[in-house]
Amino acid sequence: MDVLSDVIALLRTGRPVSVRLAWRGRWGQRFASVPGAAGVQVVLRGRCWLLPDGADPVPLAPGDVLFAPHGRGHALAADPDAPIQPCEPGLPLPSAVDGPDGIVLCGAYELDPRRTHPLLRSLPELVHLPAELTRSPELRATVGLLAGELERPPRPGGEALVPALLDLLLLYILRTRIDEDTGPGWAAALRDPAVGAALQAMHADPAAPWTVASLARVAGLSRAPFARRFGALAGQPPRTYLTWWRMTTAARLLREDGAPLHAVAARVGYTSEFAFATAFKRHFGTAPGRFRRAPTG
Repeated sequence: MDVLSDVIALLRTGRPVSVRLAWRGRWGQRFASVPGAAGVQVVLRGRCWLLPDGADPVPLAPGDVLFAPHGRGHALAADPDAPIQPCEPGLPLPSAVDGPDGIVLCGAYELDPRRTHPLLRSLPELVHLPAELTRSPELRATVGLLAGELERPPRPGGEALVPALLDLLLLYILRTRIDEDTGPGWAAALRDPAVGAALQAMHADPAAPWTVASLARVAGLSRAPFARRFGALAGQPPRTYLTWWRMTTAARLLREDGAPLHAVAARVGYTSEFAFATAFKRHFGTAPGRFRRAPTG
């Protein structure tokens, strides 16, 4: 089990949804903010412009990828001055037409805000990965596979294939962001050999009796330099992140596993069901049993 795989597993609930939008002429489309969702858009055909709120227009080319990890609203248009039509949730979307000037794939992931990984929270409102500058052949290949699947009439297996490709797309977006982001923060924490090793250890075995000293040994550092390095890159102390990961893992087990509370507690490092329940309620504001019974929608 690795950290990025866990990020993907925690990122969404249910199946991703997608729609292929096509336009002719001088088109413009506003995509409203959707709290509790992350969106991805891929320009499949034609050049267009990203019109972010409060920022300068950005030219987009075929193969460019946009990722809105926090559901931020924005607009796409044939040119910066094109008239913009609203695209509110629940309203009909433009239909594909023969010989369109622009085709954009839109995908959306429903999020559970209580389980959002700090890596996602650290991302900007909009992540733009230009096709000509992105060095990830896997990301370009996934975009090509999606384009090929959606450009043709539906074929057998498409209902299974498109969500799987959207999951791959999300994985490669985050991997590309980690590889190409040279600044401090979670991308740097995952790339750092010492901090990355400690994160890997916590994710692989949250039930282990981890201390800062034992995590430092995994990282190959002494205790104080490790704690400083982890805090500088991850933005929080190692024990704070460990508690977050244990509680997040417990929340997933409570919702997806029928194990009794004492078994869930043991799987995230608590020998006492009472101590686990106290920590869980402190973290989520509700008792683990009530959390398990609460509706997920």
